[in-house]
Formats: sequence, structure tokens, C-alpha cells
Amino acid sequence: MPTSRLLRTLVLPLVVAALVALTWGATAGANKIIAGNLVIDFGFGSAPKALPSDHDAPIKFWGHSNFRTRDGSAPDPVSHVTVEFDKFGHLETRGLERCSTAKLVATTPPQARKLCPGAVVGTGFGKAAINFPEQAEITAGSPVTFFNGPEIDGDPSVIIHAHLDVPAPTTYLIPVQIERISKGVYGYRIEADIPPIAGGYGAPTDFRFSISRDWTYQGKKLSYVYARCPRSQTLRARIEASFGTETVLHGSFTDPCRIRND
Repeated sequence: MPTSRLLRTLVLPLVVAALVALTWGATAGANKIIAGNLVIDFGFGSAPKALPSDHDAPIKFWGHSNFRTRDGSAPDPVSHVTVEFDKFGHLETRGLERCSTAKLVATTPPQARKLCPGAVVGTGFGKAAINFPEQAEITAGSPVTFFNGPEIDGDPSVIIHAHLDVPAPTTYLIPVQIERISKGVYGYRIEADIPPIAGGYGAPTDFRFSISRDWTYQGKKLSYVYARCPRSQTLRARIEASFGTETVLHGSFTDPCRIRND
């Protein structure tokens, strides 16, 4: 299954450092995690819920997250993210246009989408809080675009694109390899270092996305993401996120499915 921007400002209180390796379990929908001063509200979903058990079928998915603190200070930025996805599915890229980071350098979201319209596999929107010294907090936001990228070591990749005008016009590009793995129920892994926002004075506060793409190749209708429903009737993912140098959070997610007979 599937498949991702965000980083460095005020350090969370030392109590958060003691929460390294915090573990939680969550199900699809709306969830909340509190780790010391950090509060993360998040949710995700997929459709359709009814999937075959013996072959992969098209599926789309979406999600959202909100980062805040209990005392109202700026949240610590995310510096590194690793996500592992269920093995009961695959990405399809045959006949799908590929974009490159070289083509997207110094572009706004409308410009980027116009340059590689056939490579767009998902969209979203992100917000960041920017706290320059001795200045009032600035809220900045950008549309986010997921582009099908070139293969990396034989694996598919995604380029995540965003653009902020604070403190100066800057395009953010994150190339992400969607690595095939064999690790129990997990079959795919993505790993990304998140570039600093606004020279390190920015931290993400909100992020939402939707991944879905359909196209026709050699007379056959294809979709970007495919999945099937295993006997457990549960699709799984796990995430590890590093916040600055003080905190690493580990999470697991489940999304129930129903077996259908095609």
C-alpha cells in the first residue's frame, strides 16, 4: 500500500525527552496522542472497505494531522519520518508520467502541477507556525502535491512538493523512495528527512492529504494504489517520527476491511 514535509524551532520541555519510544495503537478515524507537552490529533481512512481476499483491487486513502502543545508554545518540528505499510497491496506505475526534482525547482504549486499534470498522484494542504526572534508568530500555508517520481534502486518514488513565501519564496521538495521490504505483515517502507522551514524557525501545525489516481494504459484502466483484504480483515501500518533531537514516537495503525467475493 501506499504511501509523503515539515521543522526546528522551540525545544519541547525535558519531560518530552523522557518519552522517547512512546508507543500507541490507533484505528482508522480520529485519534489523539499526548506526549508530555506535545499533542497530536490525527486520522486516516480508505475506500472502498470491501476488498477481495485473493487479488488486489483499486483503493484510495486520505489522512490529516495537527501538531500543537498543551501550553500553547510552538510545537517541536518533525525532522525524520519512517512509515511501513501492509504487504497486502501494491503501487501501480505502468504508463504513469514521471516527474523529477530538477523540473520542480523554484516552482509554485500551480506551476508544478502544470509542468507535470500526468504525474500527480495526490494532493493536500499544509500549515506551519513561524516564530522569528522577537516577532509575533506567523502562520503560513501551502498546497501540497505528490508526484510520481523516477525509480530509485528499482523501487517507485514520490516527490512531495510545497512552497512558502515566508521569509522569502522557497520551494520545498522531498523525494521519497517507496522501498519494497519483507518484514512480517509489512511490505513497503518510506523514509524521509524533512527539510527545515523558514531557516529552521518554522514548525508544522496542520497537514491533510488524499492519494488517488486513475488512468488508462494499453486500453486498461489502472489505479495508483491497490490492496486486498487479508483473512485478519485488517490492513496495517506503523510510523516512527523524530521531533528535533529530543523525541522519537512510534505508532501502529489499523484499518478494518471486509472481504468481498468478485
